[in-house]
Amino acid sequence: MHYPEEVIEEVRARNDIVDVISSFVALKRSGSNYMCCCPFHSDKSPSFSVSRQKQMYYCFGCHEGGNVISFVMKHENFTFPEAIKYLADRVGYALPEMEYSEAEKQRANRKQQLRDVNTAAAAYFHFLLTKTERGKLGYKYFREKRGFTDETIRNFGLGFSDIYADDLYKYLKKKGFSDEIMRDAGLVDFDEKRGPHDKFWNRVMVPILDQNSKCVGFGGRVLGDGKPKYMNTKETEIFDKSHNLFALYLARRSRRRGMILCEGYMDVITQHQAGIDNAIASLGTAFTEGQAALIKRFTKEVYLAYDSDQAGTLAAKKAIQILRSMDMQQRVIDLSPHKDPDEFLSAEGVEAYEARIRDAIPGRLFLIRETAKGFRMDDPEEKAAMIREIARQIAESSDVAERASYCETVSAQYHLDEKLLRQEVNRIGLAGLEERRAVPRERDPVGTAESEEWEAPGVQGDPVRDEPRRDSGNRADRTEAHLLTWMVNRPELFDKLNTYVSEEDFTGRVREVAEQLFRQYRETGTVSPAAILSRYEESGDQREITEILYNEVPFETDQEAVEKALTELVRKLKQRRIDRQLRAGEGSTFELAKKKREIQKIVIHL
Repeated sequence: MHYPEEVIEEVRARNDIVDVISSFVALKRSGSNYMCCCPFHSDKSPSFSVSRQKQMYYCFGCHEGGNVISFVMKHENFTFPEAIKYLADRVGYALPEMEYSEAEKQRANRKQQLRDVNTAAAAYFHFLLTKTERGKLGYKYFREKRGFTDETIRNFGLGFSDIYADDLYKYLKKKGFSDEIMRDAGLVDFDEKRGPHDKFWNRVMVPILDQNSKCVGFGGRVLGDGKPKYMNTKETEIFDKSHNLFALYLARRSRRRGMILCEGYMDVITQHQAGIDNAIASLGTAFTEGQAALIKRFTKEVYLAYDSDQAGTLAAKKAIQILRSMDMQQRVIDLSPHKDPDEFLSAEGVEAYEARIRDAIPGRLFLIRETAKGFRMDDPEEKAAMIREIARQIAESSDVAERASYCETVSAQYHLDEKLLRQEVNRIGLAGLEERRAVPRERDPVGTAESEEWEAPGVQGDPVRDEPRRDSGNRADRTEAHLLTWMVNRPELFDKLNTYVSEEDFTGRVREVAEQLFRQYRETGTVSPAAILSRYEESGDQREITEILYNEVPFETDQEAVEKALTELVRKLKQRRIDRQLRAGEGSTFELAKKKREIQKIVIHL
């Protein structure tokens, strides 16, 4: 399934990468580029660079890189066609009909069959619950134990799986579904001893719909003492727990502020029944970055309504860190003295719950509160240790006003000396600054390090990298990449170096990129590295190519130094090509040696 290459390039060209990325994260100008904390890994200092000139991005920390299409794919968890459509819609560009290969048609048809069999199973479970005598046990559980109305049962498509081990299998078989599809959808297991047997039986069933309202799986709660108590569909081609959220298809349409993230299905359903229709839940697993990215498509504000026990507190702490790394706001709802939203709403009602939502505290304040619980305030040493730990958490904020506000609030709340807390915050911030400055930095071919300063809390400067760049290969590879990057940054060098350099002087993946760049320049008189990236859908390929082209070369130096550096790079490139020819026995040894001596006479003049 793909669009013609010229369509892809048109969509990419119409979407400026800085404009698109700045709609998701806050970019700051740094020289000719833009920087921010990386949205793809936990990044405390800006290491994510965006080049408007190259229409590319690169993270010097986690080494993710690509163009505007790959950014949208990764950030929004889109497929390649979905990213193209998103970007086309963004600029009002009408896409043509997609072309499908035979293999793509088969994959699309298979995924549709998996969705169809899940939809059929959901309809059957709901029928058993609401229309048959056998479903009365499940209906009683939902109505009496959970307090769900018939409207709620209908809206969420709740159901019941029968006590017979092959009940669903027989129904789906009559509907014409194959054993393979039933198995691969995670609905039926097969073995030689038992034959076909339903994965879910004697359980109340909760259909799981994706963000587009398509049934992709189920959650089932056993009735009685069976194990496990809760069970979800296994991961399939259409159901990835780490990239799905329960009831997101409903919450995305809510007009309420943000989204409320819970731990369980029942908590979500109870809230929706109470009119709180922006509640969602992860799917029986820990909250993930993929789920955070999914939420971020619709809102950057998340309220955590996790269980108030120790496990819920630990889960909330992890979720806060993930949301913070994705530059999303986090607030925590205090459910005490109740365990979860379901219990709270049953005991105190929706108005009291709405008040708790309004009073939800910021995630950082929640973490500080949990930290303070571990120290004795009447013990001077423990109190000092608590101040240091709280100061460390406040110092993580990069916003001056926010740090000052936290120092004021926390000092008043825990009866601390505000001046002392501020001093400790500054001390920790400066210590971190010095530690990061000590990280060794790699030098460019000219022999001068790039100008980099660490941005300490409250100090304006150029953002920096968390770690030195990886070596993308051997020294020859780095020489080739540096020269190619220089030529991309200054396309006029393709003409200036035409006498000395060609595609054949490069090797490996660098040569693959060089061939495309030289072709671009011959055909158009300019180069577009971002267009090259559009030809690669695999993230690994995009990352490798970005690493080749994203080296920054300082052009602020004088022309004589630039000419000297280019001369050195061209000489090395040509010498290594001759070395390869000598090792391969290509051509006359005498002639190659003569050429090698002549290389030393090359002098680049701009």
